Parts: sequence; C-alpha cells; structure tokens
Amino acid sequence: MSNAESLSNAPVEAEKSSTGWQRYKSTLRYGLYVILHPFDGFWDLVHEKRGSLLAAHTFLFLFLLTYVLKLMLTNFQFVMTPIQYINIYERCASLLLPFLILCLANWSLSTLFDGKGRFKDIYMAMCYALVPYVLIQLPLILLSHMISFDEASYYSVLMSISVIWCVFLAFVGLMQVHDYGPGKTLVFLFATIFGALVIIFLLLVFFSLLSDAVGFFVSLYREASFRLY
Repeated sequence: MSNAESLSNAPVEAEKSSTGWQRYKSTLRYGLYVILHPFDGFWDLVHEKRGSLLAAHTFLFLFLLTYVLKLMLTNFQFVMTPIQYINIYERCASLLLPFLILCLANWSLSTLFDGKGRFKDIYMAMCYALVPYVLIQLPLILLSHMISFDEASYYSVLMSISVIWCVFLAFVGLMQVHDYGPGKTLVFLFATIFGALVIIFLLLVFFSLLSDAVGFFVSLYREASFRLY
C-alpha cells in the first residue's frame, strides 16, 4: 500500500473509531433510560438494537467493582464480616458464576417455553438490570460513614430498594426479551432457577468425579514409581 493510500484511509479509520466510541457512550447512557422506562427500554434494547455487549460488560464489571468497594470501604458498623476474613476473588466468583449460570439456564429453557430471546439478548438484559445497584450502592458507601448505627434503617431501606429494583428490571427485561406475559414470565423464572440449580449440581458432580479420577491416577503413578524404583 502506497503512502497516498494510507493517508487517504486514515480519516475513514478515524471516523469509524469515533463512531464506535459515540455508539458505546450512547449505549451506556441508554442504561439510565432503561431503568426509568423498563418496558419500552428493554424492548428497544433488543429489538431496536439500542444496547451493546460492550456496555453490558461494563455494567457487569461496575456491579462487581461496586460490590468489592462496598466490602472494603463501607463503615465497619454495617459490614457483618471483618475485612481480614473476606476473600475478594471468592466473593466476586460467588456472584459472577451464578449470574452466568442463570443466563445459561434461561437460554437453555427458552425453547421449551417458546422464548424468542438469544443468549446475547438475555445476557444484555440481565446486565442492564444491574444499573440501579451501582447507582444506589456506591453513594451508600459514603453514606455509611455519615450516619450512626441507630440510623441504619435508612441504609437498609436504600439497600433493599436497589436489590428490589434490579429484580424488577430483570423480570421486565426477560418478559420483553422473550415476548411473554407476566404470568408466564413468573413461571419461567422459577423454571430458570431450578435449571440453574441442576446445572450447578451437575458441575459439582463433574468436578468431584474429575478430582477423584486425578487422585486415582496420581496414586497409581506414585505406587508404580515406588515399585519400579
């Protein structure tokens, strides 16, 4: 490629990069619209392509980051477990893995319930539903240092609101993604939770058998090495 061609393609590449950044910022801002107008927001999120996977990844990352900051920086009066006994990686895994398993179980059962959502759509809806947690829980970290333990009821109420809001958004999001009614969505959610428990049970059985198999072959190798050498 000549220098002239490289120079001529440079503005095009810069324009594409700028367009991609603008698109990313637009899908991030759209998260605020979704939490305030969930029915229209989730419908447009999937069917009108108003959301993006990159924004969904960002919201999931912010959710985990907020959870970690909450464990580390919240006033000790409102933290049940001392920070020295908290394993951050285990805590994050205890949230991330069930979240992904729920998405997988929901997608797996969608064919049995005539659901229309793809795994990508389900994952995006679930991630966008986490936005209230980030918006409420981050200020609560600062609030925990400004109130006394006697005023903990305000703290607890705001925490409950953030969780209930997220659950409500997840419910509406799945209803819009799969084009269900409220009753069918509720039944589907119970089926999803049961499916997730089955997946977790199968994973535990698999890794238990794998651990036993590895232990058997290690013992066999040690026994053979002992007898031969």
